[in-house]
Amino acid sequence: MGLLELCEKYFQTKNLYEVLEITEKATDKEVKKAYHKLSLKVHPDRVDEKDKLEATEKFKVLGGVHAILSDSNKRATYDETKCVDDDDDVVVDRDWTVYWRLLFKKITDDDIIAYEKEYIGSGEERNDLKVAYLAGKGDMDYIVDQVQFARSEHEDRLKGILRDLIAKGEIPAYKKFTHEPEKKRQRRIAKENREAVEAEELKKELGVGSGPNSLELMIKQKQQARAQQMDSLIDSLAAKYGGGNKPKATKRKAATKTETASKNKKRK
Repeated sequence: MGLLELCEKYFQTKNLYEVLEITEKATDKEVKKAYHKLSLKVHPDRVDEKDKLEATEKFKVLGGVHAILSDSNKRATYDETKCVDDDDDVVVDRDWTVYWRLLFKKITDDDIIAYEKEYIGSGEERNDLKVAYLAGKGDMDYIVDQVQFARSEHEDRLKGILRDLIAKGEIPAYKKFTHEPEKKRQRRIAKENREAVEAEELKKELGVGSGPNSLELMIKQKQQARAQQMDSLIDSLAAKYGGGNKPKATKRKAATKTETASKNKKRK
């Protein structure tokens, strides 16, 4: 079966751009980012055992699509003919895990820390906060789970941003936000503290420190727990740090837990 037929089988379209959920005007950077995002969702190592077979096939197809759209000559030919060469149909049989690793560099603790410094206080954070507020109808539990690095130490600042957005009429004043019980906030803080302790205990159990490999080992142990929560951070880091080494599947909350645990340990 050719690549286009496989696209239709697994993604219900023969249009390579539609498979990656982008337009024909997408830049090379946007093509790479879209491929990274979708391939993470179907990566065989990140799905349940019962879904591995289909995920593997989808992963191969996405690799084949990216191989064409990332090559200027092949992309031009496809744009003109909406067909792929017979030789390109063979690409679905390549080792796409190796191909993927060549495209995306390993994300280290230092990368996450650098990204956090850039993200906090940025327009991106403000927009993410606004989206999470509307989706959760003002529920701070939902917001801190969705917004990157939204730890308790940032809550007052984040609430200030939301109040400003309410005052400007950009978002409604949901009662869940304006009248949140103090007990609910305290439960949220207690949960964060428990997660920090769990992260520290896991590091000790695995015998790892706080170096660039420690996060990777932790994720390998807990990568199924909150797989969906990692996408936003991964996309942003891929766009900023995408390079030529081995990638690391990571997730926002685990990264946040690791750093929180490290900070708590330093304070002691």
